[in-house]
Amino acid sequence: MKRLRLYRTCTGVVIAWFGFVVLMLATVCDQAVATGTKSAVPLTPSYARIVSLSPLSTENIFLLGAGDSLVGNTIYCQRPEAARHKAKVGSVQEISIEKIVSLQPQLILASNLTPPQQIEKLRQLGFRVEFFRQPASFADICSHFLHLGRLLGLEERAEAIVDQARKRVETVRHAVEPLPRRKVFLQVGAHPLFSSIKRSFTHDFIELGGGVNIAGEQLSGVMNTEQVLALNPDLIIIAVMGSEHGIGAEQKNHWMGFAAIEAVRAGRVHVMDPDLVCSPSPATFANTLAAIARLIHPEAAIAFAEALPQVTSR
Repeated sequence: MKRLRLYRTCTGVVIAWFGFVVLMLATVCDQAVATGTKSAVPLTPSYARIVSLSPLSTENIFLLGAGDSLVGNTIYCQRPEAARHKAKVGSVQEISIEKIVSLQPQLILASNLTPPQQIEKLRQLGFRVEFFRQPASFADICSHFLHLGRLLGLEERAEAIVDQARKRVETVRHAVEPLPRRKVFLQVGAHPLFSSIKRSFTHDFIELGGGVNIAGEQLSGVMNTEQVLALNPDLIIIAVMGSEHGIGAEQKNHWMGFAAIEAVRAGRVHVMDPDLVCSPSPATFANTLAAIARLIHPEAAIAFAEALPQVTSR
């Protein structure tokens, strides 16, 4: 009889536990359906301590929602606002190995601007260093972002963001496709004068935005004022580093002195935030493309059915 009672007791416990598990699974499934995700459990990055050595990697980390895992970055990592408050390990080309070691990162994200000897030194010290080359196109930007998503175990979120960015880019391309292409000079450097070239994602801003890059056939981005005058752009966009200190305004004043340029006669010389133009995430690229397309074609009807995720402080 005692064995029978013990058996019934154990059986009751198993049934009760099974019922609890089923209830919990049902709750999770209901939440997943309600949120449109495969799991209601918040995703956690695979690495709890990350150091980023480039502004683009820093922005992408925050866009993936992994900002809390970022323990250090460079002095040039300014977006989003929370990136400014992370420990600084140097510039993009000159980093402090000692500072990085003190942060005890589990993952370091380097770029082609990171000195190779410093990358090797970090690896010799036992740190995992992932290398991200400067993207040369919008396709590269998306590819790099997806790779980072996989690396951090946030692949689904990365895919969703890239999918939305691609849809927005296609919306812009479709809106400007039937319109006449206008000549664009996208200035990304002041001393020396430097333009967007074909082998860069900045060229995609012009091409996808319905324009013609006046420097598209050049092997080098270095130009001079006489070349720009001869090519006579319909639109000049200035996105040079230091614009927050007045360099952009100085360059605009420089171009406004040449009334022979069509862009000057039409009042179409604009200064843009160089951070948005020169180091975009997939989301930033799509948003910036929309802004540039509107400058090239103010008459275009560019509307979006859905908003892209914004970079947050986490």
